[in-house]
Amino acid sequence: MLIGLLQEDATQSYAALGAAVGLSGGAAHERVRKLRERGLIRRTTVEIDAAAAGRPVLAYVMVDGNTWMGGTAEALRAIPEIEEAHVIAGPASLLVKVRTSSTRELQEVLRRVFGVDGVSATQTVVVLETFFERGVHVPGPQRPG
Repeated sequence: MLIGLLQEDATQSYAALGAAVGLSGGAAHERVRKLRERGLIRRTTVEIDAAAAGRPVLAYVMVDGNTWMGGTAEALRAIPEIEEAHVIAGPASLLVKVRTSSTRELQEVLRRVFGVDGVSATQTVVVLETFFERGVHVPGPQRPG
């Protein structure tokens, strides 16, 4: 429950968090500290509206390779428009999430991805509309009644 409240609004005070779950502010702070130590909470951040930030074009790119050099992950990380990169099972080796300001910029990013050592093919899916996005849901203890 505490995690769910933090996911909704991480700017809440520990006093407000504690009151919402029946704890003191100090106890809520201690629980959050322990969640961080366990690695369940990796970081606290803000959610940015990509369109308002000038990055309305979202695409997922499947990347295939004939060989993977040691620097593949680092080469992809160096492309700032790539938000995520995942090793996958399926029709490709990697899946990357890209946000750009235009399709022209997307095309340039694809050229840079194709220039990474070992990349032999890409297949791109451009998102037309997003119904919803959500983070990881961690169920809390069930409250009676």
